[in-house]
Amino acid sequence: MCQVDEVYHEPLPRAEVPGVSKKCVKCKEATAAVVIRAGDAFCRGCFKEYFIHKFRAMLGKNRVLFPGEKVLLAVSGGPSSCSMLSQVQEGLRQNAHKKLRFSPGIVFIDEGGAVGQPLEDRRRTAAELQAAFKATGFPFLVVPLEQVLDLPGSVVAAAAPSARAAGAYKAAVGRSDHSDGVGCRAAPPEREATPPAATPPAATPPEREATPPGRTLLLQQLIGSAETQTAREDLLNTLRQHLLVHTARSGGYSKVMLGDSCTRLAVKLLTSISLGRGAQLTQDTGFQDSRYGDVTLLRPMRDYSAKEIAFYNRLFGVPSVFTPGLDTKTTDKSSIQRLTESFVTKLQADFPSTVSAIYRTGEKLQSACRSSSSVEPCERCLLCVCALDTAAESASAFRATLISEQLSQNKPPGAARPDADPQHPEAAAACCSSGAGEDCGKAASGAGCCSSARKPQSSDMKTLLCYSCQLTVRDMSSVELLPLYILSEAQRRKRRSHMREEIGEFLLDEDDEDEQRTK
Repeated sequence: MCQVDEVYHEPLPRAEVPGVSKKCVKCKEATAAVVIRAGDAFCRGCFKEYFIHKFRAMLGKNRVLFPGEKVLLAVSGGPSSCSMLSQVQEGLRQNAHKKLRFSPGIVFIDEGGAVGQPLEDRRRTAAELQAAFKATGFPFLVVPLEQVLDLPGSVVAAAAPSARAAGAYKAAVGRSDHSDGVGCRAAPPEREATPPAATPPAATPPEREATPPGRTLLLQQLIGSAETQTAREDLLNTLRQHLLVHTARSGGYSKVMLGDSCTRLAVKLLTSISLGRGAQLTQDTGFQDSRYGDVTLLRPMRDYSAKEIAFYNRLFGVPSVFTPGLDTKTTDKSSIQRLTESFVTKLQADFPSTVSAIYRTGEKLQSACRSSSSVEPCERCLLCVCALDTAAESASAFRATLISEQLSQNKPPGAARPDADPQHPEAAAACCSSGAGEDCGKAASGAGCCSSARKPQSSDMKTLLCYSCQLTVRDMSSVELLPLYILSEAQRRKRRSHMREEIGEFLLDEDDEDEQRTK
C-alpha cells in the first residue's frame, strides 16, 4: 500500500518497442525494414509479399470479379488509390502468382473546378497523372467534375442487377482455366484493351476538351450554396459518386474499385453515424456496395491502414499526386468530417489499435432497414440512392427529432410562411394539376399553380430523401442550383406519387392479391 513518506527513486519500466534492428517476424533471417504494429516487423521482401497477399485475399474471398469482366479503377492521385493501381498492375503480370483475371480501366475525376483551383494547376495535375496512367498500359479517362451537371436522370434510378447463378463464379473460373494454361483472359498490361466508349487519349484532355468557364462557375455556385462545410463535403461526395457510376455505365464497366483504406473507412464510419447515416453504414463502408444495381462499388483496400500504404509506396516507389480538396488547409472544427478525422488520427497516434477497433466493430453492424437492392425506385433516396430510412415507427428517435423540429418552427397564427411570395400569396396553394405534366393555365397569370411554374423548395424534396440527405439539402440556400437530372427526377417521382394517390382506391393491396391467387 502507498505511504505518504514513501520515496520513489527507480524510474518506471518502459515497454520494449520493436525497431528496425530486429529480425523479420516472418522469415526470421533478414533485418526488419518496417514496423507496422508492435511486434509486426517485416523485412523488405516479406512486407511486399504480405501486402500483395492481402490484396489478392480480399478479392479472392469475396468472389465478385469474374474472368474477363471490365473493372473501372477510380484513382484520385492519393496514396491509397495509387497503391491500388499498383496492386492491379502487379496482379496482371504474366508471371504473377494467382494472376488477376479481369480487364481494368482507369478514371480520374478532376475536382479542381469545385475547389477553385486555377486552370494551370488542373492541367499540371492531369498531366502528371496521365504519365502514370500511360505507364500501366490500361485505358484511362480524365473526367472533369463539371460533367455532373449534364448527367441523365437514369443515374439516380438504380438499374436491375445482372442475375448470376450460385455456382457461376466457379464455373467461369473453370472455363477460364481450361481455355488457357495460365488461367487469365484479361488483357496483359503491354496491350491496351480499349473499351468502346473510352479511348486512351493521346493528348491532354483539359486541352483537347476544355471545360466551358460557365460550367465551372455553375459548379462552384452549386457547392457554395451549401452554407456549412459539412454539407459542402457531403454534396461533393454525392456528385462525385454519381459521375463515377455514369462513367462506368457509359464504358460498359460493371464494377468500380475505390481506394478507401481502413483508416479512411474508420473515419467515414464515425462520420456517417454523426450525420445520421447509420442505416447506410453497410453500403458506405462495406467491401461491396450494390445500391446502383448494374454497377457495383468495391473497396479492395479496406484492410490496409494508412501507415501500411505509406510504407509500401515509399519502399517500392509508387508515385502519388497531391490534389487539393474542400478540406485542404481547413481547421479541425471546420466540418464534422474534418473533426472526426482529426479525432481518430490523434487517438491512433497514442492508441495504435483505435482504427482497427472501429473498423472491426463496423463490420459487425447490420441495418434494420431493407437492403437497397430489394426496394422499389420510389423508395430510394434521391441523392444517395440508398433505401429510405424515414419510415420509422412512432416511438423512435427519428420521430422524436421531427416533433422537436416542428415545435421549434411553430409560429403564431397569421404569420407568413417562409416560402410564401408576398407578391402572389396564392402561389403557396396546392397545385391543381393532375400530375400528367400538362399546364393548368395559372402559370401565365402569375399564380404559379403548376409544378412547372413553382420554384423547387427543399420541403418539396423532403419526402424523397433519407434523413442525412435531408440535412444536407436543408443547409443549402437554394435547391434550384442542383443539377437538372436531380430536379427532373424529383418532379417525376412527385407526379407519380400524386397519380398513385388519385387512383389508390382502385388499386389492389398485396393482401388482396394474395387472396386472389389462393382462390
